Amino acid sequence: MKVLVTGGAGYIGSICVERLIDRGYQVIVLDNLSEGHIKAVESRALFIKGDIADRNLLLSIFMNEKPQAVIHFAAKALVAESMRDPSLYFQNNVAYGINLLDAMVAYGLKRIVFSSTCSIYGSVTKVPIDENFPANPENPYGESKFLFEKILEWYRKIHGISPVIFRYFNAAGATLYHGEHHRKETHLIPRILQAALGILSKVEIYGVDYPTADGSAIRDYIHVVDLVDAHIKALENPFEGVFNLGSAKGYSVLEVIEAARAITAMPIPAVVCSRRTGDPPILVANFRKAFETFGWKPNYDLNAIIQSAWSWHKSHPRGYE
Repeated sequence: MKVLVTGGAGYIGSICVERLIDRGYQVIVLDNLSEGHIKAVESRALFIKGDIADRNLLLSIFMNEKPQAVIHFAAKALVAESMRDPSLYFQNNVAYGINLLDAMVAYGLKRIVFSSTCSIYGSVTKVPIDENFPANPENPYGESKFLFEKILEWYRKIHGISPVIFRYFNAAGATLYHGEHHRKETHLIPRILQAALGILSKVEIYGVDYPTADGSAIRDYIHVVDLVDAHIKALENPFEGVFNLGSAKGYSVLEVIEAARAITAMPIPAVVCSRRTGDPPILVANFRKAFETFGWKPNYDLNAIIQSAWSWHKSHPRGYE
């Protein structure tokens, strides 16, 4: 099968491409490299530098390369940035995504796997969160993903598109060859490991006044390999719908820092800062629907996630640069 992967030079996208090719898929990577890295692109993939904003480019890719399925990662994905510049998020994550769907319709392509987010749920009073929880995004990033989910449903009804929507919880970890390198790093685990390496002087803890046991925010961490393996199952099995991808276990920021200190044997200085706007206090997944529908479950715990990330960051202290 030939698969078009948008955002295939990014963190999750590059690891998905690696795993797809290892399983015998032909892969076309479309990425504008605004967030991704050319060195993260698999040499075994066909790379096209471009943007989903370019409708003509998308149509030419479908005409010339004839992909049989799409995995759509390309998006803006910073909560704080979305609070400052919502237009950027609604353009990139919604309007430009419609270009991709229209190209699929034009060439009769049905299968799309969409990278969504647990940010759709907003603040919740009960965990773990299942897919029936009402959507209540608290930032334009989450809202933009939810809007595209609704658009996918209309394209399913009207055009027969067959979407699989994965609502990610916190992706982390690495493979031997690919890891997490954002030009503006906001994710907790890579920032912790950069502090362990001395690249950062300290790691920030954004709030210790949440209604949690130690006051810091709680998140559900899922190994990126577990995450992308769900996407491959979506290509290999005839199901559709919305699915949470997480571990069903929550860890506070302070707990993650302590786990990293134990694994790295480094002190990892930390400093408490005020909360970030738009950050919910607790997000933990219920992934039962994914398990019951297509047999997916996570295989890696938090220690394995941090250990894999630490191995990659030690060998790539400046990421792909």
